[in-house]
Amino acid sequence: MALPTTSPTSSAGTATRSYALPMAAMTSLFFLFGAVTNFNGVLMPYLKDVCQLTDFQSSTVSVAFFGAYFLMSLPAGVLLKRLGYQRGIVVGLLVMAVGALVFIPAANSRVFGVFLLGLAVLGAGITLLQVAANPYVSVLGPASGAASRVSLVGVANNFGGTLSPLLGGMLLFGGSEVLKARLATMPVAQRLSEEAALVKGPYIGLAVFLAVLAGVFALLKLPELETFADEEASSAEDALPTRASALNYPHLALGVAAIFLYVGVEVGLGDYLIRFGEAQNIGQLSGFTQGLVRGLSVATNWAAALFGQSPAPIDTTAGFTKAVGAVLVSSYWFGSLVGRVIGIPLLSRINARYGLVLVCAMALLSVVAAVLVRGEAALWLVVLCGLCNSIMWPVIFPLAIKGLGPLTKQGSSYLIMAIVGGAVIPFLMGAVATYAGGLRVAFIIPALCYAYLLFYSLRGYQVR
Repeated sequence: MALPTTSPTSSAGTATRSYALPMAAMTSLFFLFGAVTNFNGVLMPYLKDVCQLTDFQSSTVSVAFFGAYFLMSLPAGVLLKRLGYQRGIVVGLLVMAVGALVFIPAANSRVFGVFLLGLAVLGAGITLLQVAANPYVSVLGPASGAASRVSLVGVANNFGGTLSPLLGGMLLFGGSEVLKARLATMPVAQRLSEEAALVKGPYIGLAVFLAVLAGVFALLKLPELETFADEEASSAEDALPTRASALNYPHLALGVAAIFLYVGVEVGLGDYLIRFGEAQNIGQLSGFTQGLVRGLSVATNWAAALFGQSPAPIDTTAGFTKAVGAVLVSSYWFGSLVGRVIGIPLLSRINARYGLVLVCAMALLSVVAAVLVRGEAALWLVVLCGLCNSIMWPVIFPLAIKGLGPLTKQGSSYLIMAIVGGAVIPFLMGAVATYAGGLRVAFIIPALCYAYLLFYSLRGYQVR
């Protein structure tokens, strides 16, 4: 039974809505986005072994998944124009369920191309959901609270993205030592077939969950919104004139570039943090870093013991290692989660754009300082950028679609398409690091990205 989303009218005679139920539904979607996306980090090494791939071949996991954002965003915008937000979400969930089921024949055949097909279909479904859900959350209430609402669902996204690799590791790799002992005498083909079967359970479960969630969304009574609640009664003089394309609005076009660079720099810094640390030649870690690493190592080992695992503790006496770097990468993403938790109440009390100016300036200074200094300090300056990144998406997205009215869905599709920056910027950093001066020079690219984001927060966002 659908719950009503309208409360009694206010004293001014204007209906005031309660958006608690729609926000709860949207939050569950963003948890799903993070969980499915970050599961790829576990899936990539798994497929590398099962399908006997090279590192380059296994990297196409991300290409197949994120490529859908670029290829499907505009068709998704057209489809949403016909279906509306709610039916678009239902279709997106069902498309994802089909993509999850493709993993069954993929596991049976161990053909990498079939796995990539499943990932591409999953990515297409998520693209449709993202194009629907991001603008819907933005306009699901007053414009002044848009950044806080997007921050709230961002926390759910981060939380899902934190849990899914842990769960995926347990399901696919948790019994790896037992499997090695049991399968050591088997022929290679038989061993790989046994390991391939491990992926069926998680994706069958995901398909069932997606189908059930699609049914729930089909029954919900969600308001069909096109603009912010506090803009509905605005005068005709305040509305932007309708144009042929959303890209004809400069603040949207510049916002697409901002999202492209934001996603790219966020992914790029996380991907290259360990390699950047190795380039610092750190022989001895500070007491703070050693304590952090030891603490997380103890907590990880305790959790692993519950599942019969006993990994070796991280050695903090050998200076910077990949294991230590993994802790810093975790800290980088955890900073994004913390920043969004803090940003939820904060952005509802201050002008969100002022907060965007502050974090863009801080991130720019941090990356420039990391390029100029050496040692452990450079690493922690990069980790600080994770905290700065936390509120960029929830502020940039509402600013970019503000005032688009009936072109909101189209504008959202362009913004979602810009997520492909997560593949382009790391690629450029790798090219510069390999052929044009090393990682220190490559980190100039994130500095340039943050410089543009600072420009957008100061002038580019202005509606003209």
